[in-house]
Amino acid sequence: MVVPVYEQTSLTESEPNGIQVIIQEAAEAENQNQEKSNPNDFGAKRDEEKKQKRHQKIEQHVDGSKQKGQENLPESSDLTKNTSSTTCQRPFSCWKCFIRKDNFNCNMTDHKGQKPFLCVTCGKGFSYTSELNVHMRVHTGEKPFSCENCGRSFSRQNNLTVHMRVHTGEKPFSCVTCGKGFSLKQHLAMHMMGHTGEKPFLCVTCGKHFTTKNSLTIHVRRHTGEKPFQCKTCGECFIDQYSLTIHTRSHTMLKPFSCVSCEKSFSQRKHLTKHMITHTGEKPFTCASCGKCFSQKCTLSRHIMIHAGEKPFQCLTCGKSFNQKCSLSDHMTVHTGEKPFSCLTCGKDFSRQHGLTRHMRSHR
Repeated sequence: MVVPVYEQTSLTESEPNGIQVIIQEAAEAENQNQEKSNPNDFGAKRDEEKKQKRHQKIEQHVDGSKQKGQENLPESSDLTKNTSSTTCQRPFSCWKCFIRKDNFNCNMTDHKGQKPFLCVTCGKGFSYTSELNVHMRVHTGEKPFSCENCGRSFSRQNNLTVHMRVHTGEKPFSCVTCGKGFSLKQHLAMHMMGHTGEKPFLCVTCGKHFTTKNSLTIHVRRHTGEKPFQCKTCGECFIDQYSLTIHTRSHTMLKPFSCVSCEKSFSQRKHLTKHMITHTGEKPFTCASCGKCFSQKCTLSRHIMIHAGEKPFQCLTCGKSFNQKCSLSDHMTVHTGEKPFSCLTCGKDFSRQHGLTRHMRSHR
C-alpha cells in the first residue's frame, strides 16, 4: 500500500492536536476508499491525487502559520467543528474556516488589527470596504434608510431599526433590579449605574462625575462654550446632536410622540410623559417637609424653596428676589410698563396673568 504524503511528514508534540486528528481521520478514510476501489482504475487514481493535494495545502498552511508566529490555533474540538475531517474542503483555517482564500485574508485583518481601506477625506482606516462605504456617508450626508412613519432618514439600517422602536414602543432590554425597559442596550447599561452609584468619568474643571464618557464630553462643552452642531435652517448652534434634533422639530413642526388617550402630539418624549399624568392624576413627587404632592419634579423643587426661604432670582433694577423665574418675569413688567395680557372681551391690558383672571370675572 502506498503511504500518503501527509503520513511521511513528522509532527512534533508541540504541534496542535487538532491537526493530527484531521490528518489521521483523513488517512483512515482514504485507506478505506483504496481498499474498496481498483488501483488500476484511472478515475480512482485521479481522485486520490486530488485528495493528496488538498492535504498538502493543510500542511503548507500550518507550516506557514508557524513561520509567521501564528501558533495560536484552536483546540481540536473547535477545529474539527469547522473543518471536514474526511474531505478537507476548507484548507485555510484560523479560529474559523473558509472555502476561499480571499475570505480568509479578510478575516486575518481583524486579528492583525490591519485597516488597509482609508477614507480619502479624513484618513480614517477600516478593515473592510463595506465599513468604508458606510463611513463615507458621514461626509456625503447620504441617508438612504427612511422611516415610513415620520420620514426621518438614517445612514445605517441598524439605526433605522432602533428608531422604529420609538413608534412601536418596543423596549427589549429590561433592568433586573427595577424592571424598567429600554430600547437600547447602552441605555440599560447607563441606567444600571444609577442603582450601583457608579460614575467613573470626572470633569477636571468642576469635579462633577458622570456615568458615561459621552455625558462628560457634552458637559465639558459647557465650560469651553463649544457648540459644534448647527441648525441648517436658522444657523443656531448646540452642544449635542440631541439638542439640535429637538430644535429642528420647531421648524418642521414634527411631533412624533402621540398620547393614546387624547391623540395630542409632542416633539419630545418627556413632554408626553408629563402630559400622561393629566390623565392618570398621578402625583409621584412628595415634599418631605409638609407632605404636599406634585405631578412634576420641577414643581416640587420650586415648592421646596418656600420652606428653605431660598430666592435665587433677583431683579437687577430694584434688587427684589423671587423663588421662581416666572415670578421675576412678572415683576419685571412693573419696571418696563409692559402689559402683555389682554382681555378678549373689552381689550383692557394687564401686566400679569392673575390680574387678567380677576378682571374676566367682571364679564360673567
